[in-house]
Amino acid sequence: MNSSEDFDALLYLSFGGPEGHEEVRPFLENVTRGRDVPQERLDEVAEHYHHFGGVSPINRLNRDIMGSLDSTIAERGWDLPVYFGNRNWHPMIEDTVERMAADGVRKALVFATSAWGGYSGCRQYHEDIARARAAVGEDRAPELIKLRQFYDHPLFVAANADAVTRAYAQLPAESRSAARLVFTAHSVPLSAEEKVGPDGRAHWYSRQVHETARLVAEAVGVADYDVVWQSRSGPPSVPWLEPDVCDHLDQLHGRDVPAVVISPIGFVSDHLEVVWDLDNEAADKASELGMGFARAATAGTDPRYARMIGELVSEHLEDHRVRKLSPLVEAGCTTNGQFCIAQGCC
Repeated sequence: MNSSEDFDALLYLSFGGPEGHEEVRPFLENVTRGRDVPQERLDEVAEHYHHFGGVSPINRLNRDIMGSLDSTIAERGWDLPVYFGNRNWHPMIEDTVERMAADGVRKALVFATSAWGGYSGCRQYHEDIARARAAVGEDRAPELIKLRQFYDHPLFVAANADAVTRAYAQLPAESRSAARLVFTAHSVPLSAEEKVGPDGRAHWYSRQVHETARLVAEAVGVADYDVVWQSRSGPPSVPWLEPDVCDHLDQLHGRDVPAVVISPIGFVSDHLEVVWDLDNEAADKASELGMGFARAATAGTDPRYARMIGELVSEHLEDHRVRKLSPLVEAGCTTNGQFCIAQGCC
């Protein structure tokens, strides 16, 4: 059996976000490097950040979650300091792993703030880990073990289900029974979506999203619902997962649906893509169509989210049994940035 003495730390690894007007453009250039995103699209997204003072909520939200995680770790009696690193903005993962090495950390677990497989949701975090270790030096860098994907963890599903229930309660009583439940997740290019996953089949990411939607809808007691996509950023010539959430609202309006409940299950916190794309664009679209609109909270602010991270950690520290609700394979846990299977996975 493993014990907490086998690990020196936990690295909380996320996407990153700007915290001032002057940081917006450099951040977006980091995010889109090598992806051939049109400059006009970057200008458009930059305006979304400037609308909120150039500050993405993501770093603050992550620090709040880390505070809850510190409490979870203390309750379990683990001596496991939590370090914070990002892919695209400060604190950068390379700097964080350098600090971990200087602090004498030799072996650490890594929690990535994505529930999913696929390139951006999982494989790119493996690449981040490998890049950071190479920057620090293989002889100095700690061994880093990434925790598994958690899209079907019971606590993640329960937190999202309760958020959906609360969202329904925001609608007028007369429209609740006819309101349509719509789940959203970040769209990805079809070329990425069609790569083979760890179970040897394509569409790994969308299959996971649909599975989580099924589990959450089942927990809420909704038999019929939709899964749609948001936040695409590539050139128009490149096909991405569809339909877009706003286009879908038009379709629902054509079917005389009076109200919608939007559940952003593809996101773990209310960062800018949730706040802008849903609370602004989708909400405005619904208002324009005369539809009732309620948006469910993301799971990160729910106390069960930090407890879930604690359970993922305990799978390594205490041989805690894996808790998952779907029949899809367990994936995403590797050492030092290795891929789950072959080079082409996800």
